[in-house]
Amino acid sequence: MHGFLLVRGLFVGAVVYAALQIQPFVGQATLNGGIGLAVALVIVFAESRMRDAEVTRLLGGLLGFGVMLLVATTLSGALYWANTGDTKVRFLHSLIIIVLPYLGLVFGARRGEWLEPARLASLFRDARPQKRYKVIDTSAIIDGRIAEVVESGFLEGTLVVPQFVLKELQFVADSSDPLKRNRGRRGLDILHRVQKMSGVEVVISDVDFPQIKEVDMKLIELARTLVGKIVTQDLNLNKVAQVRGVEVLNLNELTQALKPVVLPGEMMSVFIMKEGKEFNQGVAYLDDGTMVVVDNARSRIGRSLDVVVTSVLQTTAGRMIFGRHMDGADAGSASAR
Repeated sequence: MHGFLLVRGLFVGAVVYAALQIQPFVGQATLNGGIGLAVALVIVFAESRMRDAEVTRLLGGLLGFGVMLLVATTLSGALYWANTGDTKVRFLHSLIIIVLPYLGLVFGARRGEWLEPARLASLFRDARPQKRYKVIDTSAIIDGRIAEVVESGFLEGTLVVPQFVLKELQFVADSSDPLKRNRGRRGLDILHRVQKMSGVEVVISDVDFPQIKEVDMKLIELARTLVGKIVTQDLNLNKVAQVRGVEVLNLNELTQALKPVVLPGEMMSVFIMKEGKEFNQGVAYLDDGTMVVVDNARSRIGRSLDVVVTSVLQTTAGRMIFGRHMDGADAGSASAR
């Protein structure tokens, strides 16, 4: 801080000394010194304000000043035919030389952020909205839930189905195993259904990677090339893709995230489908497949019941909800509470 003050003091002294020596007003030392001091203070004030300014704004101001000074010089030269002896013409010349560079300085400083590298690069970038690609895995097509997800609008962007995925799907559909054959054919039907949906863009990609043998690795490379995401339900593919820096949309994780949250003490309406393992138990299922075990409901199979949740158990196979059937007295007391 003291160093800056010393430098500024020396600068002010140098300007005042130069004014006294050059004497723009001959014989008037006091006036010359005052003018030198005023000029020095104005410059020091401008320097203090510019110290906190961004470099891009300073460059923008200098660039705008230089461009408009060139324009002003050109305009003044174009007015060579005017009578320079006329005070009005001289005043017009002065305005051009002063006003245009000032406007260029102010405008350039305000728009200096456009000199940032990112802004300059955006000028040469395609301004059209970039496509968001979703590369579909074989397991996601065979699973079938992707059709409902796409139809509901939760999966947006361009859906990419590689040719090697179609070949794998065709291989499953032609399997000698009836179960695999049915799953493969269902996958083809699901893909055809998605293609027919309005507002959904499905692209069959011919891009292949002959040097890569595994389908999962081809999917990862394709997603990396397209800067897209992989849609799958394969846990192993999910882990490998994340290790390689490719984003994954896992349908199983989506299903888990959308399961309703229930707490002990809440009431819910369920349809008893079958008897449970323990005495006097009934079993129901929620829309997402969650099993609900209801006490005192064995005699109510085939009927809808209002039950109160007693506990929720998270197992490796999924979530289980335990509840108790409420008869008329229990329901009335629960409502009163």
